[in-house]
This record gives sequence, structure tokens and C-alpha cells, in this order.
Amino acid sequence: MTPSRAASRTTRDEAPALDVDELIEDPGTRIVVCCGSGGVGKTTTAAAVALRAAERGRRVVVLTIDPARRLAQALGIAELDNTPRPVELPDAAAGGSLDAMMLDMKRTFDEVVQAHAAPDKAEQILANPFYQAVSSSFAGTQEYMAMERLGQLHAQRRGDGSGDPSWDLIVVDTPPSRSALDFLDAPQRLGSFLDGRFVRLLSAPARAGGRAYLKVFSAGVGVVTSTLTKVLGGQLLHDVQTFVAALDTVFGGFRARADETYALLQAPGTAFVVVAAPEHDALREAAYFVDRLEEDGMPLAGLVLNRVRVPAVRGLGAARALAAAEALEELEGADAPQTSGTTAALLRLHADLAQAAERHQVLASRFRAAHPGVRVVQVPAAAEDIHDLAGLRSMGAALAGGD
Repeated sequence: MTPSRAASRTTRDEAPALDVDELIEDPGTRIVVCCGSGGVGKTTTAAAVALRAAERGRRVVVLTIDPARRLAQALGIAELDNTPRPVELPDAAAGGSLDAMMLDMKRTFDEVVQAHAAPDKAEQILANPFYQAVSSSFAGTQEYMAMERLGQLHAQRRGDGSGDPSWDLIVVDTPPSRSALDFLDAPQRLGSFLDGRFVRLLSAPARAGGRAYLKVFSAGVGVVTSTLTKVLGGQLLHDVQTFVAALDTVFGGFRARADETYALLQAPGTAFVVVAAPEHDALREAAYFVDRLEEDGMPLAGLVLNRVRVPAVRGLGAARALAAAEALEELEGADAPQTSGTTAALLRLHADLAQAAERHQVLASRFRAAHPGVRVVQVPAAAEDIHDLAGLRSMGAALAGGD
């Protein structure tokens, strides 16, 4: 083995595992962002991290984007909404606290308008049909509003104008997007929209009267105009012009605040935790995440490899279990114990689980080999869906390196 390969092998062998306790017990950690592709357990991971931090003395708020009721039920809350709600901790001896909330995209958008426009102007904007359509369905709005809400929570964390800080740790569950990094790209995308030809065209003066303007508008963005006209009816031009008139007073500040939040995500107090499942597609997406975070200068804490299959009987591999099952099945007549059929079936089941476990470890090893500098922690697959604080606590223990 050449010296360079030996050094590389040593680096991989000695790469430390991700220790969530080390992360959350560091007072310098102020924001933890859980990200990854859809369906890998980001929301549950974020909740488990937040609960473990709270039970270790941190004052935590967790912001989830998942509208499913299962998280609210797991936290013992009847409902999650845009307002942080306290979670009753069974173990609050360390003096920590936990608040939970779910992003309400429309309400957050409305709050931004109300905060950055005069009352009469805000009322006019909120009642505008074009604004209502954009604030509810514009591509990237959810991701951008997640950034806005994070900025608001960070301001509250610092206690800006409100006395003592509300929280010393914010845990964020990023939106389930087609592209896993839409959360980071949304501010730039929204800025491009506001600076683009579409908005410049809407802002252009009606030099030749209403009908001529509408003709020019239709020629430039015919497809969009046709769709909006069907939705908004004859008030289209008026509604759009009213909406655009508000861009300078309200939307102009979006880019500045987005830049501030983006810088906050790059700051030393932030840690990104990539969540993945032990499957080819999820790990490929995780690898893209890791590379992109490094490219953008985002602080990566490590990878959570979630739902890893673990054999029920350690030390009994798939091949040995399958061979034992076949041997039992070959026994005949009086030579065969009465329980041999059941035992053979259990051995075959164990073989299937062991094969899955072996495949998961191969995939995990490949990821580590390709990313030797990334800290990884494996979380075993739970026997059932996590539906209460006890389940979240068990997952938190696994995240900290326990069984």
C-alpha cells in the first residue's frame, strides 16, 4: 500500500462519529438546520434533537414545515401553527424548555407585509387578489417564508426589544421540496423574480392607455396573463398594478433580510445536519447536499443515517441463518423436532433482515469512503412509528451514539 493510500485509509478509519450531544451541549451552537430529501425522517430528527437539547438545559424552539399531525401528537400538543407553543417536558430538571411551531406560509407572508408597510397600504395589499395568489402558491414562497421565519425567531432569540432572550437554540426542519436545497436557493430565486423582465414589464408606465398597455403586457407574458385573467377576471390589470406598486415599500426589504439570514446560516453558530436513509437515491441526494453546503460555505455538523436495519441476533449473518433454515427443512419424520418448522421460518426471516442490514452497511461504507471528512451517526430503524415523547427520546439517544 502506498503512503498516500495508507494516509487516506487512516483518515477514514479514524473519522469520528457525529455526536449530537456534543453539538447541542455547546452553548455556541445557536441554530441547527436539519435538511435532506423527502421521506427520510427530517421532521422526526429535528424534533428528537430539539427534545434532547431541551432535556439537557437548552431553551429550544423547533420550527417544522411538515403539516402532518403526527408530530404535534408526538409532542403532546393538540395543534401546531405559526405561534410557538410550549411542550410539557417529562424531565425538566435541567432547566430547559421546548416550544414547537409549524410554518404557516400565508400568515408569515401577511406578517411581513404588516410589519413593513403603513397600515392603510398593508390593508390594501392583503386584500389584493394578485397578492393572495402569489403569497399562497408562488414557487419558492414556502422556502422563502421559512427563511423569513428563521430570521424572526433569531431576532426573538436575541431578545431584540423584548427583554430576555426567548430561546438559546433554534432547530429548523427544512421544507419538503423537489430540490432538496430550495431552502437555500429561494431568496435568490425570489430576488430574480422581483428584478426580472416580468416585474419590469408590470412596472412600466401605461404610455398608450390601458388597452395598449394590456396589449403589450399580453405580448410579453401571454401565457401568464391568460391564466391570471381566468383567475382574477376583469380586475387583472388594476390588481397587478396595485401589487407592483407595493414592491418598493415591502418587497424591496425581502432581499436584504434574505441576505442577512443567508449570512446567519453561514455563521459559526449554525450547524447543518443532513438526514438520509440507507438507500441509493437518498444517499446520492445526501452527497449532493454535502457538496453544495461545502460549496456555499455552510457549516456541516454531519450526516444522520436514519432507519438503519439491525439484525435481531448479532453475530448471525444472513448466509449462516439461511443455511441453518435449509438444514432444518431437510429433516424428515421422527428426526425432526416439532418446532423445526417454526425455527426454520424464523431463521429465514432473520436472514432477510440480516441481508438488509448488510446492504445498509455497504451503502454507509461507500458514503464514508467518498466523504471521509463527514461525521456520521447511524440511527436504527424503530420497531414502530414514533408517536410520542418516549419515541423521540429514544431516537435522541440513538443520535447521541446510544443503542
